Amino acid sequence: MVQDGGADASRPVTIYDVARAAGVAPSTVSRAFSRPGRVKAGTAERIREIAVTLGYRTSPLARAVPGAPTRMIALVVADIANPVFAAIVRGAQEAAAERGYVLLLADAQEDDRQERAAIERSLPSVDGVVLAATRMSDSAIRMMSKQKPVVVLNRSIPDVPCVMPDYARGLRRAAEHLGELGHDRITYVAGPAASWADGMRWRSLRDAAAGLHLAARRIGPFPPDVDGGVLAAATFAAQPTSAVIAYNDLLAIGVVRGLLGMGVRVPGDVSVVGFDNILAAELVTPGLTTVAAPLHTEGAEAIRHLLAMVEGAPTHTGQPFVLPTRLVVRGSTGPSSRMPGHPAARAGTARGNSWQLLVRSRSAE
Repeated sequence: MVQDGGADASRPVTIYDVARAAGVAPSTVSRAFSRPGRVKAGTAERIREIAVTLGYRTSPLARAVPGAPTRMIALVVADIANPVFAAIVRGAQEAAAERGYVLLLADAQEDDRQERAAIERSLPSVDGVVLAATRMSDSAIRMMSKQKPVVVLNRSIPDVPCVMPDYARGLRRAAEHLGELGHDRITYVAGPAASWADGMRWRSLRDAAAGLHLAARRIGPFPPDVDGGVLAAATFAAQPTSAVIAYNDLLAIGVVRGLLGMGVRVPGDVSVVGFDNILAAELVTPGLTTVAAPLHTEGAEAIRHLLAMVEGAPTHTGQPFVLPTRLVVRGSTGPSSRMPGHPAARAGTARGNSWQLLVRSRSAE
């Protein structure tokens, strides 16, 4: 049995069947699907209509030969279990779909070796790569960018296009908020040691605190999840301050959970601030005050930058593309117990001394 255009129904329709039916070269059919801008609009539309009639389906992987476009983009995330990446993936997916590209998602599980292995396996099959919170070295990323277009999220690397939130403004606003509440000493709960963003957030907080005449110290590193935050709370209890800013929201939520478990009031005794503004930040009790990063926009902008490079635009590797941040105030921050008018301040320092003694005794158990 033969379909319209001469294709044998007993086998899958090929690009050659479509070319024969359309009266064009197979290379023209290939370009109509992979680089439609290089084919006259009328011809490309006619080819697509014939392909639908014959039942032809493009396969990006089947076209993944050296030098051939696949219309697939790899997005590599540090940990798919971290909800911060959900919004990034959604933004990236929508931007890719708008341009007719498929997104290939890889999970590095906070391991630079797994990350590199995933990239090496996918690189021949994609037109470009977006690295979200990569743990690889600068040199490894530069080497990869010589093979395929690369855009990095939440990190600045010379000679590689980068998209990142405004860490300095976000941490400055968080420090200002705590200072306005009467907190003069802040503890920063650090995330993964290999995280470039962690180092940038700590430096931004340290600089902001110095400018606001606040004291800031750092503890960690800790795993960037709720369990890591609970662990951090025990470390924090050995030398507590009235305010905490955590590397991310999951750590902050874990800190709150750990402190509440030790009988410490949040925000009555300790105010806690996170970073990212994930969905869980408004679902927990108390609601988490946090620096909101434009996660959806980050994912979308990274894809747009990448596709511009894939399609021939010059690579811009100067300053990173910085997106604005904002502070979202919820119930996890409140006046310092030393603030005039605070119940603990009116009662003297008894409450402050008692909770610190309680925390220290429990952390020593």
